[in-house]
This record gives sequence, C-alpha cells and structure tokens, in this order.
Amino acid sequence: MHLLEVRNLTVSFDTSVGLFHAVKGIDLHVDAREVLAIVGESGSGKSVAMLSVMGLLPATATVTADSMEFDGRDLLTMSAAQRRKIIGRDVAMIFQEPMTSLNPCFTVGFQIEEVLRFHLGMGRTERRARAVELLRQVGIPEPEQRLHSFPHQMSGGQNQRVMIAMAIACSPKLLIADEPTTALDVTIQKQILDLLVHLQAEHGMGLIMITHNIGVVAETADRVVVQYKGRRMEEAGVLELFTAPKSPYTRALLAALPENATGDRLPTIAGFNPEDLVAQ
Repeated sequence: MHLLEVRNLTVSFDTSVGLFHAVKGIDLHVDAREVLAIVGESGSGKSVAMLSVMGLLPATATVTADSMEFDGRDLLTMSAAQRRKIIGRDVAMIFQEPMTSLNPCFTVGFQIEEVLRFHLGMGRTERRARAVELLRQVGIPEPEQRLHSFPHQMSGGQNQRVMIAMAIACSPKLLIADEPTTALDVTIQKQILDLLVHLQAEHGMGLIMITHNIGVVAETADRVVVQYKGRRMEEAGVLELFTAPKSPYTRALLAALPENATGDRLPTIAGFNPEDLVAQ
C-alpha cells in the first residue's frame, strides 16, 4: 500500500468565462522514505494538484478523483473536521513563499507553538522547548532569541527554515515542498535542499518536491512525474528520465537546459497538444 495514492484527479475552477481545468486526470503515488519530484513549467498544475490533496483550494475549485487515499484513509469521504486532524500533523506542506505564508502579526515562536498546541495538545513549557529544538534542528542560530522575532525581522532563508520547522513539528508521514527554494540565492538553496533531504531520511517521511528546477530533481529525487497543461506526461525513475525520456515534452524540457545547448541560443519549447505527448 502506498503512503499517498491519487487516481484520476481533476481540478477545475469556476470563472466568469466558464470552467477552467487546471488538473486533468492525473495519477500519482508516493511511498514512505521516497522522494517524488513533480516537475513542469509554470501553470502546469503542480501546486494545484497538491493543494487539492491538502484541502486548501478555494470554494471556486471543484475537485474530483476516482480515489485519494493517504495511509489507507480516504481523503475524499472525510469531513472537514477529520481532515483538519490530519493536515498539519500527518501531512504537512512547505509553501512557495514564506514571507506571505507566515503571519506578520505574530512571532515565529508563537506560530510554531500553535501547531504543537493544536495537533499535539502540548502545554506551554513543553511547546516552548519543542519550538527551540525545532529551530535548532533546521539550523537557525540562537533559537531561544529567534522565537521572539517577527517574520520581517528575519531573512528569506531563515523564514524558509521556520516554515520547515513548522512543517516537521509533528513528525509528519508525508511532507510536500512547493518550490522551497524560490527567491533564495544559490548558496541558501543548496542548504535548504540538503536540510530537506536530511530531515526526510532522518524521519523516514515521504517527500513530494514540486519544482521546475531540473537540477533539484537530479540531486534529490527517486522518481519523477512530469506535468504539462494539467496532464501527466511521464513518470519514471530519476536516472531513466534523464537517460531515456519517453515523452516529447520531457525531451524538449531537457533539451532546454543550458548545459544541453549546442548553439549560441537556448532552444525554446514549442506549444504542444498534451494529448500527443503522454509517454506510452
């Protein structure tokens, strides 16, 4: 049994000009202790698919699937109250932009402790000690002092580490990282990726890495799902994907990498009909 298994996931949004289909019939799964990368260009439905698993899409979204199971539990038939007990505890997500995900009105310590209070029922002293431990675990110096800092008093890399601390606070079984290195400089990107992989191995979590950075995929993933215009183009082991891609879109994506360029200009990816691109 897979840790997370989703079959025929479709997500659409009600707009003023009709339904917009952001995700169209995607299948995916991830196991414990596995790193799954979901890659594709912006707008391919990567984040929307995972937000649907988390139950965090707005009321304008319609989510359907043949099945959506986490650790043997059916997410589709759960009530909102039942789902809230899982989300943040057994399934956690690191969002793309920490400066807009953290609440600017509360200290980072309060926000970490709130997770511990809600999901684990910890008392104040126990929460404070665990929050310090988490900040130390994600590499923030002087964690006792940093508990009292507001998000705007910390750097982008530090705020991303706070987001990671909140996500792993309850030792989740599945961690979803949505573009966790966006807007960070290269050195900090490397540190964040190393931290995520280390925590995933240490805690035995399943890890889903949403990214458009092929270098991140090569460095971290066990298996890769390639998406384009809301559809799954290809799924393969990371070595197989780089050495023998089956979908024309995957081949075009890899050909656009600077290290694969043969001339003075990088190749561009032409518009494709998704129906013609799914790997056989």
